[in-house]
Amino acid sequence: MPQCSQGFPLTMPPPPAAALALSVLLLLLMVRTPLPTGARPSSGPDYLRGCCWECANLEGQLCDLDPSAHFYGHCGEQLECRLDTGGDLSRGEVPEPLCACRSQSPLCGSDGHTYAQICRLQEAARARPAANLTVAHPGPCESGPQIVSHPYDTWNVTGQDVIFGCEVFAYPMASIEWRKDGLDIQLPGDDPHISVQFRGGPQRFEVTGWLQIQAVRPSDEGTYRCLARNALGQVEAPASLTVLTPDQLNSTGIPQLRSLNLVPEEETESQESDDYY
Repeated sequence: MPQCSQGFPLTMPPPPAAALALSVLLLLLMVRTPLPTGARPSSGPDYLRGCCWECANLEGQLCDLDPSAHFYGHCGEQLECRLDTGGDLSRGEVPEPLCACRSQSPLCGSDGHTYAQICRLQEAARARPAANLTVAHPGPCESGPQIVSHPYDTWNVTGQDVIFGCEVFAYPMASIEWRKDGLDIQLPGDDPHISVQFRGGPQRFEVTGWLQIQAVRPSDEGTYRCLARNALGQVEAPASLTVLTPDQLNSTGIPQLRSLNLVPEEETESQESDDYY
């Protein structure tokens, strides 16, 4: 079995003295050569030196509360590591350290979109570097109304209740009105079985309106319009209501009528934008 001495097998001759000296000289030059201008100096513990740099963690990702730790990683620019206490801790859940944005103030991007906070704008800028996205100004972008969730066509039997919903984003905040068919009469008018309700939200700078028709009758059939407006413009979204009598329902059959309920299951879930309002 071959023996080894100073890292070389006995069967191999040691390197010439000149080659060994050259190797030592090259090693010294590598150690003493300064980093080029703009290069990032090595930092962190010895076991990380020589490794490539890792991208910082994004909002909502796990992070290290202790700045000296290197397990989950550190948060990126404008982010800080916080314990997430929003969970149901009463059931024994332990809060997790997550990256959270330092600012929750909305701002307007150079692309004309309102972003919830600076971290969302930075994520969009990194995802679309060619867009050169920057902050136009603090606060939301002024814009005409945009219908985020529109009312859907529906049907029902006489005597049942029907509700249309309409969710609108705008800044300044928009007002919502309801109309029927091509008429300019604002609902509910003097009709006691029709009512409207409004509230702010669910997101900032949004308003939601509902039109409820109690105990529908054949005369309620028609097209209803959600009309939203502010100082910068207006927009509308129509939805039709089909009213059937019990005899019509029995003679026609429900399977054939399902196409009239145009609310897809996947669209009934909450639709929130992760990047901007």
